[in-house]
Amino acid sequence: MAPLVSLLLAGLLFLALLMVVVWLLSLLWHNAGIVDVAWSAAFTPVAAAYVWLADGWPTRDALLLAMVTTWSLRLAGHLFVRVKAEHPQEDSRYAALRAHWGASANPRMLLFFEAQALAALVLTVPFAIAALNPTPALAPLEWIGALVWALGLIGESTADRQLARFRHDPANKGQVCQDGLWHYSRHPNYFFEWVIWCGFGLFALGSPGGWLGLHVIPLMFYVMRYGTGVPYAEASSLRSRGDAYRAYQQTTNVFFPGPRRARAI
Repeated sequence: MAPLVSLLLAGLLFLALLMVVVWLLSLLWHNAGIVDVAWSAAFTPVAAAYVWLADGWPTRDALLLAMVTTWSLRLAGHLFVRVKAEHPQEDSRYAALRAHWGASANPRMLLFFEAQALAALVLTVPFAIAALNPTPALAPLEWIGALVWALGLIGESTADRQLARFRHDPANKGQVCQDGLWHYSRHPNYFFEWVIWCGFGLFALGSPGGWLGLHVIPLMFYVMRYGTGVPYAEASSLRSRGDAYRAYQQTTNVFFPGPRRARAI
């Protein structure tokens, strides 16, 4: 337990300092949306630090780092494109927070950023557990976890590409994307993000004490389905697309992909 705590403390220190820097940049650019980009990208250096500080098996370390880096930097790049396209307009979530907080918005935003650092730390527990495992072989659960992770990554990146292609066509302005994976789920990107974290949790389960990292599976399900994922996206889509989105809600599953229905159940 002591090595795990030591790794997590190192991760917390890095994340806390990073969020101070990101907060300062958000003040300079008048856009708090960059925290989403930084949050996603931060998992790569934290995982690298865990691998470097721990005494794990190099092959497992390499696979772990490849998984985290591929997911983390792909997501960060995707979010960066979105934030850049919207700048100088700020994401509606952060604009609403500023309006609600008023004159105290800047210091409270720093606290919010630090809360994001803590949330990221909680999610890195599976990485630390796997990095500490010196066993010179991959367990079946690690192979299964890597496969689930890969399926999630393919699904999420596919959903993002399909939505970007749909939005890029001027003829689709004001319409609802129902192409590809969006035909079977209103939020396939969030569903497959959760699948990725299922993969991380299963991968850690192949190491001693891996059960300590299983919390990421229910936690990310809650975040995606009931926290900052689906509810905000639904509200935004209803504001921007109105009746077209209401019709989409009547026929398409909200989270888990599945067959469409003729009417609401």
